[in-house]
Amino acid sequence: MRRTLTVLSLAVSALTAGLFSTPVLADEQVLNLYSARHYPTDEALYSDFTKATGIKINRVDSDDAGIIARLKAEGSASPADLILLVDAARLWKGEVDGMFLPIKSKTLETAVPAQLRSKPTDDGTAWFGLSTRARVVVYDKLKINKADVDTYEELGDPKNKGQLCIRSGSHPYNLSLFGAMTEHLGPAATEAWLKGMVDNMARAPKGGDTDQIKAVASGECGIAVTNTYYLARLMRSTNPADKALVERVGVVFPNQDSWGTHVNVAGGAVARYAKNQANAVKFLEYLVSPEAQNHFANGNNEWPVVKGLKLDNPALNAMTGGNFKSEVIPISAVGMNQIKVQQMLDRVGFR
Repeated sequence: MRRTLTVLSLAVSALTAGLFSTPVLADEQVLNLYSARHYPTDEALYSDFTKATGIKINRVDSDDAGIIARLKAEGSASPADLILLVDAARLWKGEVDGMFLPIKSKTLETAVPAQLRSKPTDDGTAWFGLSTRARVVVYDKLKINKADVDTYEELGDPKNKGQLCIRSGSHPYNLSLFGAMTEHLGPAATEAWLKGMVDNMARAPKGGDTDQIKAVASGECGIAVTNTYYLARLMRSTNPADKALVERVGVVFPNQDSWGTHVNVAGGAVARYAKNQANAVKFLEYLVSPEAQNHFANGNNEWPVVKGLKLDNPALNAMTGGNFKSEVIPISAVGMNQIKVQQMLDRVGFR
């Protein structure tokens, strides 16, 4: 008999049989975490929290889509206490699907700017941004004039025909950027812009953000779009090949003279059926502490959400001097535009 198991069902079975089946002592404090943050440098965050509080973290790693699907499948039986996701649209989706438990925390409300958290209700706030990553343009310094790519709109301008490399239009990082552009430009102008980007592509979309940077450095294309932390990793690398690559490319934080550069967020939320709610809130509050925020910046090259922190990250400081103008549209608006954007991508042939 043929048996078919999806990746999700395999993960559910493994988790049920493994991690959360371990008996918990009556006096043992735990936090069951579902995390889409797949960064080895985050291990220090977890261990430092446990050392400071005595709360043991049981962690399950997946991607954003897998976590949302898992929460839906588990329903009220879910053992999850806290959810960490790495995309604004998925945070919004988790909220509207009722996956999160709104909370009230003066610490979080003070630390996280209003546009980087969900709109509060009488019950509280559903999720909070914890770090950001800017979506920037990298360009070939030998072929491209920086002034020709200092706005997102110019990515679709005919002057850049045959120059653009970009990952799939349906990837969450791009969907969030395109959702933000829909908010800024309106649907009709955004669709025309997306069509212009398709016309300007040097090749069909493929690969991740690091692949786009490498394509610019190799001369395959003149411009590309990437999240800042991918570029920062290469800038901090001791590999001679990475150093040569970084020397070839320049970076632009688009739209500094208008609405600012698009930023995506990694954020956290208490799970709807959390059994250890107090521990979940305590961990979220820890993640906006100066120590944790500096770790996001120095460990994974992300921008902290808490303002006024001095960054020790040489790559982030080299990009902008440690500061840049970012857009301030609500993340919820970006999320709500996702369906429109997908339809636009289909119509213009942006794969």
